[in-house]
Amino acid sequence: MKIEMWIMFFLAYLVTTLSPGPNVLLVLKNSIRHGWKSAFVTVLGNLCCQLLIVCLVAVGVGHLIQELPFWFVIMKTIGGAYLVYLGIKNLMASRKRKSVLVETDPEMSPARSGRSLFWEAFGVSASNPKTLIFLSAFLPQFLDAAHPAYEQFSIMFVTICGIVTTVHLGYSYLIASFGRRFSFKDFGRRIDKITGGLFIAMGGGILLSDRV
Repeated sequence: MKIEMWIMFFLAYLVTTLSPGPNVLLVLKNSIRHGWKSAFVTVLGNLCCQLLIVCLVAVGVGHLIQELPFWFVIMKTIGGAYLVYLGIKNLMASRKRKSVLVETDPEMSPARSGRSLFWEAFGVSASNPKTLIFLSAFLPQFLDAAHPAYEQFSIMFVTICGIVTTVHLGYSYLIASFGRRFSFKDFGRRIDKITGGLFIAMGGGILLSDRV
């Protein structure tokens, strides 16, 4: 991959990662409820799913999904329903919270295993089939026919790892520090309500979306 193409890819993917979405929202929620270090596991789950998606793009599965509406509908139904489920789960959690303490300290929130955080992040990252279709159209634009495709896909994935890790950990550290500094009353419940509503909205958007 030529350095000029890599720079273009880096900038384009950086802009995409900086924009809010389910993955960013999940990192922020976990950072507030379990401490910003929990973001490491959340990011790992996200990146493992991204690796799977990049591999599927490399073998052309994204284009296949575009040609098979039935499978697209199945994928978006499962993905959208999962986000709605997470949203409802967060809203229910907000009602159960009786503490009025700020829940930015991981010791103040119910403990969750790393495995649970990992698979939750993996599921959120995999929830939108449009991600596969988008990357199927996006990544090949930066391929150089003079070099092996697998090498270039590898370079792009390593770049994705660097961007996602830096941006998401940066967000998580800032929001956790922000919560500790200002000590909002009942902050944990408010975050559960906000993230719950946004997850439901995003899940509904996926369920109502088409392939365009």
